[in-house]
Amino acid sequence: MVDGWNPDACAIVGIGESAYTKNSGSSVTALAAEASLAALADAGIDPAAVDGVVGNDMDLVSCAALADAIGAPNLTYYGQAGPGGSGPCAMVAQAVGAIMSGQARTVVVFRSLNGRSGNRFGLSSELARATGGGETMTEFFGPYGLLAPGQFFALLTQMYMNRTGLTSEQLGHVALAARRHANNNPRAQMHERKMTLDDYLNSRMLSSPLRLFDYCLETDGAAAVVVTSTERARDLRQSPALVRAAAMGTGPRPQPGMMYPVLNREDPLSMPSRYCAETLYARAGLGPNDVDSAQIYDCFTITALLQLEDYGFCEPGGAGEFAAAGELEIGGALPFNTSGGHMSEGYIHGMNHIVEGVRQVRGTSTNQVEGATVSLVTSAPPPATSALILVAA
Repeated sequence: MVDGWNPDACAIVGIGESAYTKNSGSSVTALAAEASLAALADAGIDPAAVDGVVGNDMDLVSCAALADAIGAPNLTYYGQAGPGGSGPCAMVAQAVGAIMSGQARTVVVFRSLNGRSGNRFGLSSELARATGGGETMTEFFGPYGLLAPGQFFALLTQMYMNRTGLTSEQLGHVALAARRHANNNPRAQMHERKMTLDDYLNSRMLSSPLRLFDYCLETDGAAAVVVTSTERARDLRQSPALVRAAAMGTGPRPQPGMMYPVLNREDPLSMPSRYCAETLYARAGLGPNDVDSAQIYDCFTITALLQLEDYGFCEPGGAGEFAAAGELEIGGALPFNTSGGHMSEGYIHGMNHIVEGVRQVRGTSTNQVEGATVSLVTSAPPPATSALILVAA
């Protein structure tokens, strides 16, 4: 036990998803209920047994609304975590905390959004609108033309290229690995759309040096997991994915706002994920060499590259060569985003990464890593971050 963390005390026992589409035709509450009920059915748990719900701080579905929709009669715990994509792994950690403290026994963790037909986070005005115009700090950057997340990550990409010699071809191999995995996943939006490196390089430039296929897919959909104690998990339908460790981190001198203030840091490429990784590995008693597969938050290709280094899978500056060598694909050193990830399966703010992390340790992924027993899942690196290590029971 490190700093009070109790490894393997809780487990994810059920996983569920809606379809991932461009136009769901459903409300976000209906999508959340669909994914949550699927997760409960997967676990073999009656919805009436749910006494805890954890959502995302950007979700438009309240915990009470979800409880009503699935037929949970009385929540003794409800909570939210974020900001945004930084939240999903922290949401599971919050569920673990609620169970360990005796505030709940069966917790549904969910994220639901109509991210293509409704609130589109990639639009220049969306960040402030989705957060109610709160402390995003966009007003300090908009006058200089920094209006959308893609522009922010393009600046980081160019900085990384200047520093390390990263090429567009190397960056393309991150997108290619995700696409090849999606091609084997019937649930992925890019299931039937193959891509070559030439396709990637010929895709239109959106915010130089980022091309179309460096971006995640704006998506309508929902994903959910059920968390309970490991003791109780032994009596349920599925083999549990034990939560070996969870961690959150801001790193030193965290900035306010959502992402743009990261550019004011002494080194904008120094992400909270490096500090989160230290806590996560210490709590798990494991290191990067123990990880069999990784579901890494990939809102953009550069986001994944930076985390490969922060979580210790390659040396600083070496992530591009690592990707180009095929190490992110099945058979490589670190099979990555084996469902297709945000770039080729769907962008559900990282909840679909947790679902796929569970599949890997269960042995049921459409791109199963042979003998996988340890799965890393990460959430967005700026402005704060969170991560999980899941292990087979």
